[in-house]
Amino acid sequence: MTNDMKKIQIFDTTLRDGEQSPGASLAPERKIIIARQLAKLGIDVLEPGFPVSSPGEFAAVQQISRELQTVEIAGFARAVKADIDAAVKATQDAAHRRLHLFISSSDIHLNHQLRKSRDEVVQIARKMVAYGKQFVDEIEFSAMDSTRSGRDFVIQLVEAVIAEGATIINLPDTLGYAMPDEVTELFQAVRKQARGGETVRYSAHNHNDLGLAVANSIAAIKGGATQIEVTVNGIGERAGNCSLEELVMAIETRKDALQAETNIQVKEIYQTSRLVSRAMNFPIAYNKPIVGRNAFQHESGIHQDGLLKNRSTYEIMDPEAMGISRNMIILGKHSGRHAIKHRLSEYSIVLTDEQLQDVYDRFKERADEQKIVTDDELIRIAGDLTQTQPDPYVLVDLQVHSGTQRSRTATVTIRENEGSEENAYIAIGAGPVEAVIHAIQQAIPVAAEFEDLELHSLSTGEDAHGEAVVSIIHEGQRFRGTSIHKDIILAAAQAYISACNQAVMTTGSSTVSGSKDQKAN
Repeated sequence: MTNDMKKIQIFDTTLRDGEQSPGASLAPERKIIIARQLAKLGIDVLEPGFPVSSPGEFAAVQQISRELQTVEIAGFARAVKADIDAAVKATQDAAHRRLHLFISSSDIHLNHQLRKSRDEVVQIARKMVAYGKQFVDEIEFSAMDSTRSGRDFVIQLVEAVIAEGATIINLPDTLGYAMPDEVTELFQAVRKQARGGETVRYSAHNHNDLGLAVANSIAAIKGGATQIEVTVNGIGERAGNCSLEELVMAIETRKDALQAETNIQVKEIYQTSRLVSRAMNFPIAYNKPIVGRNAFQHESGIHQDGLLKNRSTYEIMDPEAMGISRNMIILGKHSGRHAIKHRLSEYSIVLTDEQLQDVYDRFKERADEQKIVTDDELIRIAGDLTQTQPDPYVLVDLQVHSGTQRSRTATVTIRENEGSEENAYIAIGAGPVEAVIHAIQQAIPVAAEFEDLELHSLSTGEDAHGEAVVSIIHEGQRFRGTSIHKDIILAAAQAYISACNQAVMTTGSSTVSGSKDQKAN
């Protein structure tokens, strides 16, 4: 770290702009949960909503303002008196707050949406900034669609609001239209040419319509911006906003080039991403940078061989530093013998060269059929060829009864290899997966801390295979099990048991069964 490092403030608008994604609406109580996690993540400014839009939105902003005293709260408002009043009132209990005002600046918006002239917009902006200045010291002003506005008019508008007391100038690429060099030039021109331009701070708010939101945000930093407005997972209207995790890790990874840093606690990135994804029911794309399932996973045999020798051969970031469990090698048809040997050694399975070749041949056949081979399946292949079965627990049978007017009931039969004893357990749940999980939890002590379940379709049509990925927490460690099957309920059960088996084999936990009086008759 050097004294030349520029501190970039992270302004999070997940709960305002992010929530404007179609289908992403949040109940107030969920907003508060996410806001707490964002504070833990280390964001500098939080925009928790649009207070004037509804009573529920107002109440959520008000509660977040009262509770999160370590984060600056931004009250979002159009350049309209009623909006400003609502934003001021909703944020009045915040320890640190600002008013965030916006009005359109492009001729496209002025002519077809606002139906106002440039002079009228300048006067409205002046009047509303002056009005807001009565209540708060910090006013951020956004010239909406500024990258499609004439530069001279943007400068004129910025001069006007600076004269009335605006302290932060945001130049949004509202439609994700700009190229990076255009963004840099716009920020540099406004800073240098607007009267008072060097006395205020600058912010960038970039949308991702052309996939350039992160690149344009970095371009804005080069142009003098010291604040970037982001959303978790890049959610937002249309193609979304600048992704918090992508921007932060670009800055973190390339500090040498950008000479910049943030206050973000990178270890909280993955947890925050998963929380937002689940709360908004927005799945994360497999190939999403940083937090996507494939971001730190490698199937190619060449890549796997390099990673096993030195991780830096094919990784520029440490996933574990971001709270992501390291599952860097995915076993598929492109995997090589080194990867298979390494994966089996993690379960204390050592094979001769001849046995390894036999396992590899069987593995390739399975991989051609279903693309990915899970750890459970690989262990089973090795066990069949060596006449051993190292799994502490094996699912022997599963039956689930569902109906429209009754609880779902699951019965599982599980064999403990320690004593080769088979026992059946029965449980109910609101859904079939919940019933199955409850039944398994009776049999396996380490199954108590169920964390997460992901279900994915690997193909289409009547013979489609589904993949289940289950995470559990045991003794402070996260274990993930995967399973692929045409029956998604069975896949979930097998994945759960796989995660539990990993926990048992890794930590040496007791394999004593659950209470006998919970078994099925």
